[in-house]
Amino acid sequence: MANTETTLKEALASIEGATGAALVDYTSGMALGTIGGSKGFDLNVAAAGNTDVVRAKIRTMEHLGLKGEIEDILITLSDQYHLIRLLKGRGGNGLFLYLVLDGKRANLAMARHQLRRIEADLEV
Repeated sequence: MANTETTLKEALASIEGATGAALVDYTSGMALGTIGGSKGFDLNVAAAGNTDVVRAKIRTMEHLGLKGEIEDILITLSDQYHLIRLLKGRGGNGLFLYLVLDGKRANLAMARHQLRRIEADLEV
């Protein structure tokens, strides 16, 4: 089991094209940890904004009576991928991993695979 800081460092180092990562509490919108980003890309602001995305999707699923669980949410921009992975299991309720990828360098399928592996090792 890895702690938050170690997990986020591993995500940034092991996922090709990753430029930022965060662990976010979507009940409060607060980032519990961040790594990467840039002067022009504040991961704390992105975490808070993506909390609204997660809440909206959960609310919509409830209104539709959908019983499945959200694995991840993908937002594609012209030059980036934003991957939101809701955490499951012990201690993960209300949390998501947020990953920002350079669209030119990232392999989305591999990033999703790596993020699942990292989630399994995360100690919350």
